[in-house]
Amino acid sequence: MKILEDSSRSIAVDPLAQLNEAQRAAATFGILQAPGSTGDDSTHRPLLVIAGAGSGKTSTLAHRVAQLVAQGADPERILLLTFSRRAANEMNRRVERILTRHTGACWMAGISTLAWSGTFHGIGARLLREYAGRIGLDAAFTIHDRQDSADLMNLVRYGLGFSAKGKRFPLKGSCLAIYSAVINTQATLGEVLQSSFPWCSEWESDLQRLFLEYVESKQAQQVLDYDDLLLYWAQMVGEPELGREIGERFRHVLVDEYQDTNRLQAAILLAMKPDGRGLTVVGDDAQSIYAFRGASVRNILDFPGHFDPPAELVTLQRNYRSTQPILTAANQVIAAAAERFTKDLWSDRASSEKPRLVTVRDDTGQAIYVVEQTLARREAGIPLKAQAVLFRTAQHSMRLELELTRRNIPFVKYGGLKFLEAAHVKDLLAILRWVQNPRDRMAGFRAMQLVAGIGPKTAGRVLTRVGTAHSTGALLGEAAVPEAARVAWIEFARLIEASASTPWPAAFDRICGWYQAQIDRLHADAPIRQADIEQLARIAVTYANAERFLTELTLDPPDASSDQAGTPLLDEDYLILSTIHSAKGQEWTAVTILNAVDGCIPSDLASGSTGEIEEERRLLYVAMTRAKEHLDLLLPQRFYVSHQPGFGDRHVYANRTRFIANALLPHFEQISWPPPPEAPPANANARQQTLDLATRMRAMWK
Repeated sequence: MKILEDSSRSIAVDPLAQLNEAQRAAATFGILQAPGSTGDDSTHRPLLVIAGAGSGKTSTLAHRVAQLVAQGADPERILLLTFSRRAANEMNRRVERILTRHTGACWMAGISTLAWSGTFHGIGARLLREYAGRIGLDAAFTIHDRQDSADLMNLVRYGLGFSAKGKRFPLKGSCLAIYSAVINTQATLGEVLQSSFPWCSEWESDLQRLFLEYVESKQAQQVLDYDDLLLYWAQMVGEPELGREIGERFRHVLVDEYQDTNRLQAAILLAMKPDGRGLTVVGDDAQSIYAFRGASVRNILDFPGHFDPPAELVTLQRNYRSTQPILTAANQVIAAAAERFTKDLWSDRASSEKPRLVTVRDDTGQAIYVVEQTLARREAGIPLKAQAVLFRTAQHSMRLELELTRRNIPFVKYGGLKFLEAAHVKDLLAILRWVQNPRDRMAGFRAMQLVAGIGPKTAGRVLTRVGTAHSTGALLGEAAVPEAARVAWIEFARLIEASASTPWPAAFDRICGWYQAQIDRLHADAPIRQADIEQLARIAVTYANAERFLTELTLDPPDASSDQAGTPLLDEDYLILSTIHSAKGQEWTAVTILNAVDGCIPSDLASGSTGEIEEERRLLYVAMTRAKEHLDLLLPQRFYVSHQPGFGDRHVYANRTRFIANALLPHFEQISWPPPPEAPPANANARQQTLDLATRMRAMWK
């Protein structure tokens, strides 16, 4: 461990001083041993840390990594798996700060604490390139993002004639979703169709044929999709010799958010560490809400039993986020779960304010209530950014968005165009990918059509001719193209040939220069897109080579692009609107949950099995535990049904969500909004008049 000495440093302090008893137990399990023993020791049992919402999970995991390093573990032999690169970077920073406090010195600038920290997909891509020669892969393989994969699936779909069937055949997005579900859940195609895509069951044999052709197309082009990064990794470590070699390479494997792993990811870990030695997983079964992505709550529930003796279990129950009344209500909701690790979150943040169950007339009343409460809390000193409105699906906020716009209240709704979905970014990466891998047909097909006068037919014909050539650029210049496109085509061919032999990152600068000369022809809003191209070029310089650049950008792209980024906010403060799924890991002072009624939570589309209903219960629990001080659950008595949700003329009456049974009501404050109007004062002198309408009705027919 390299430390930069600082003569002005303070005396080293206990790095565990900030941890509570349970956090300390998790951070030090199997590490603090007898004097003279080494911390770089994989003999300790596997560890499962059940970390409740707001219990300091990230801090605990960072302290455990720091303890390993401080006790002598080689950082190069620590594998840390997270679900975002940002989380991995944050973990690195925390570990460095903890080590600095522990030693009283500064960590050497430029030294990477954890060389092997990142997402499952990112680490998988690195390992596959390293072991490519031993598993029959070309180390120069390219990686398709979801859109590229869907386009390739569509190309195969058309090639097999499935688009011309008399009955509706699943579209490319559905086909890719089915394929991905089969890979990530490790279930059979028939099981996936029956459980998640019953409307596609009649196409099972055709889908099997489609997926075989899709796999063969990827292999012929030396491309991998997202799912392949896990599948190939799992197959690789499934071979005893390679599994043992890679498992021994990493003495310590730590996994964050283990409840969000799928069966394939769990299989990878168990193949690398079959006895569990050196394996630590951290998560919360009560926050497992991503089954639609293939995540399985069984991974965390069954983890201890995979090993003999079973994994050590440490539970973090102290919550540092919410008041006790909010936690009490949330504990009661999750206590009814069919299966779980027992824990009861507690906090020393006392409050007399209970979560509120607010009954409103309909979704219009719901929207008005949210607006009035939001403004009232703002006047009370809670900024809009410290308030969030959560909902089960994006369409549930439509009426609220209209009301916020009408009242001129700025808001941000999670979602929008992703960076890699922007046309100009995809164009540039397609050219670079094709230069790197001439067999990547999807990249070549897109790149060629950027040339003026070249359409799909010409691009397809040229691809067939040059697809297997080693010198793509030279052959391109000889290709038969329309005469009107000849000059532009020759320039493009020279670009491809020169880029293949130009060192990185000059090769990418050359590609960007060519594309910028075309951008006015390709896009009406060229100046806006230029900013992204310049930013992309700046990012490219920070990578050692094109392969690493393409891999990292594909697996962990920036969140947004200047392409169609939307109207800029002109207010420094704004309300947060978010689906519950997108809100996981976040926290706000005040949280409002829309439509806490059956049919919405649980969704009527996710109530077909016990497993689905249990996940919906966990979804409500996650939503409730985002709140620090104020929590409202809204119960519209009726909501409207139509093809445009929220704007129809048919309505249904709603019952309070089944997850808040009558026995739980004492943990909530129940109110109706708006409050009933006061009765007018009685007037004893008013003359009472009774109308005999029955007589009038009979008189109409006499």
